[in-house]
Amino acid sequence: MSRVILFNKPFGTVCRFGQEEGRYTLGDWLDIPRVYPAGRLDRDSEGLVVLSDDGRLAHRITHPKRKLSKTYWVQVEGTPDTQALETLGQGVALRETTTRPARVRSISAPESLWERDPPIRYRAQIPTAWLELELREGRNRQVRRMTAAVGHPTLRLVRVAVGDWVLGTLQPGEWREATIPPALAERGKHRRRA
Repeated sequence: MSRVILFNKPFGTVCRFGQEEGRYTLGDWLDIPRVYPAGRLDRDSEGLVVLSDDGRLAHRITHPKRKLSKTYWVQVEGTPDTQALETLGQGVALRETTTRPARVRSISAPESLWERDPPIRYRAQIPTAWLELELREGRNRQVRRMTAAVGHPTLRLVRVAVGDWVLGTLQPGEWREATIPPALAERGKHRRRA
């Protein structure tokens, strides 16, 4: 049976095992043999990382064909207007492509969110706002690039869900076992068509 681990990756942790001089990695938090991340989060992003000991399951989680949703709470500089939110939702033109449509909405500062260490930069003259953004693709630093493209750089980025898996009450550095949702369960051998 495949093993699935949900981990709340702290800010500043590199999303891989092994050692990196002067930086935390997953191995500093998890002492679980033979599990690997199914997808990554940047070092300066926080939140849910799904790990598994099953390479085929990890492939199903990360493969673009599955379009598995990922939900983020994003603190941005400034207050996005209706046009900025519509652009984020319809797709943002980045240098190499236009992102797929996403779900986006303004939210209040999440009450369940822990304090970040170190805290984000604070500027008395510039307000901040929170967004909930749900994507079905995963380009390099995509959320940060999207919010910057509409004039609202990301200050803090927390992934709170990957498909049916949610961060819930996990605090930074904590993990728990999870089950595989039916949509990702392997359905036996596939027959090749003649």
